[in-house]
Amino acid sequence: MNPPRCTPWEHDHTRRQWLGGVGGALACGALGGLLTPVIGEELKKKEKQVLFVWLDGGLSQLESWDPKPGTDFGGPFRSIPTSVPGTHVCELMPRLAKQMHRLCVVRSMCTKDNSHSAGVARIQRGDPKNRGVIYPFFGSAIAKLMGPTASNLPPYVWVKPGSGGFKPEDGGFLGPKYGALAFGDGKPPENLLRPATLDVAADAARNELRSALNQRYAQRRRAPNTEASSFVFDTAEELIRRADIFDTSRYNPRDIERYGRHDLGQQMLIGRKMLEAGVRFVKVNSYGWDTHGDNFNAQASLVGKFDQAFSAVLEDLAATGQLEHTLVVAMSEFGRTPRINGSAGRDHWPEAWSIAMAGCGIKAGAVVGATNAKGTFVQGEGYDIGHMFHTWFRALGIDPAKVEYSNNGQPLPIAHEDMKAIPGTLA
Repeated sequence: MNPPRCTPWEHDHTRRQWLGGVGGALACGALGGLLTPVIGEELKKKEKQVLFVWLDGGLSQLESWDPKPGTDFGGPFRSIPTSVPGTHVCELMPRLAKQMHRLCVVRSMCTKDNSHSAGVARIQRGDPKNRGVIYPFFGSAIAKLMGPTASNLPPYVWVKPGSGGFKPEDGGFLGPKYGALAFGDGKPPENLLRPATLDVAADAARNELRSALNQRYAQRRRAPNTEASSFVFDTAEELIRRADIFDTSRYNPRDIERYGRHDLGQQMLIGRKMLEAGVRFVKVNSYGWDTHGDNFNAQASLVGKFDQAFSAVLEDLAATGQLEHTLVVAMSEFGRTPRINGSAGRDHWPEAWSIAMAGCGIKAGAVVGATNAKGTFVQGEGYDIGHMFHTWFRALGIDPAKVEYSNNGQPLPIAHEDMKAIPGTLA
């Protein structure tokens, strides 16, 4: 017997039912931190979410989670003790050292791709066996398997430096509907707010006309594309109601300082607000981690900003109880070479690197796997990205052995079927 296939969330509730269930609560006002008390409590009880922090280019494991001071390749930085006895991290992460009891670090990642062009996509898709289809990114997979939360906000958003817009390519074979809604520099999409010259009644009439034209347009077009277009407009309606999410002038000045006034700090804070408002999956990007030259000065700056922003979001999620139902992941596409090159840099190194996790379903205070004394290779069993996808899905209550995709009737596994969750990582 084939295992049961996932039931798309959109088949379980009509849009009218969603709006009827949450519209009254949303109308009561936006949060003072951005949530109404009623929805805030419900989300804490019922909704599982994901914060995915992507350090694009390759965080050096030796200057972060797996330091090797005093060795041939260890570099100039010391290691410091953490809140977990016997566990040390690089001195560039003093704040995260105090958060270690909330974290689970896997130090034995051993993946395949040595290039950004292959690694970024493969890592975020989980690298299932090649079946001639393009798999969805992790955020798109969660959008498909879990759907939006009761907030009815977009299920997969991306807070990133640079340009924004809708990124349908993340959806892979699931279709453009499951792509990412990207907020460039953490700012709302252009023309999100209703112009002052357009009153509510006229706006409603205009949207009713748009809906009718969309239905006629959809009759002669492929369903995946027209569904994506309608979905973007529907979720945009909710974003219009929640435009306060982007109003940083309303943020607590103390929070702005705690997270850091740099890009990563401010965008991590916006990411936290997105979670509070009820977005299912929030990806926060940081660029510039490809340190082929002057690695140590670069890492001192980059890791310092990450340490500040990531520790702040962990503190806040823990303080509100939201960490209990939010899976938090911080990672890159690979690590950096132990050997230091002629430009005082570290190159690409998928053979031995680290990932940090916390929150929902994750064993707190754990360090799983190890590298050898010089940090050159994994000592013992190494884990590929497929193992991580099994781990993340199970942490969120999704069993890859029982849930699968359907690609136009073709059953496909949601994670690499020859891999499994990493022992010692799940609560």
